[in-house]
Amino acid sequence: MQDIEQRLEKLRADAEECLLISQLATNPIKRNAFAQLADEYKNMARDLEALIASGNLSGGLGI
Repeated sequence: MQDIEQRLEKLRADAEECLLISQLATNPIKRNAFAQLADEYKNMARDLEALIASGNLSGGLGI
């Protein structure tokens, strides 16, 4: 369970980092790419939180 919680924290940190990079990027294409990546990390974190809350962690997460 600790590994899963560490993975969740990593996803959250990666989302924050990508969001910061998107805000600092001067190239609109890169700004958009990092913003989308931040959204993906946020979605993965949200999905993992839902799995943790449901107790449905069957080991098939690949983490």
